[in-house]
Amino acid sequence: MVGAVLLLVAGVLVWLAVRRLRALRSGGVHAALRTRFDDPAKGWHLGVGRYQGDEFVWFRVLSIRPGPDRIISRSALEIADRRDPSGPELYTMPPSSRVLRFREIGDAEIEIAMSPDALTGFLSWLESAPPGRLPWAS
Repeated sequence: MVGAVLLLVAGVLVWLAVRRLRALRSGGVHAALRTRFDDPAKGWHLGVGRYQGDEFVWFRVLSIRPGPDRIISRSALEIADRRDPSGPELYTMPPSSRVLRFREIGDAEIEIAMSPDALTGFLSWLESAPPGRLPWAS
């Protein structure tokens, strides 16, 4: 019985590692994401994001879900704020991260934390939409 449980735990760990490596190898970047804002130190989840056309798909590191945990459409984002992480947030995101707060269509807000290099790529992707596709940029 104990052997079966250990085998199951090992299988889940291998699944998580393979999923993360596949996302990184196919153009993924480390990114932390947060949708809860009631406590500044809580709600951050580490993951790997990847660009797929007009979408940024995000895979949470500790999720056994086969597909992305969050799909963010480029045309639905508007940058609301940029900041450096504060206090306890520093332990829950990639090193040297910057935090961007976005408003999505429908007034939902999310925050994404990325390293400076990944953030430069993300902002370039965000601004590279064809003319007329981003309502806030026209």
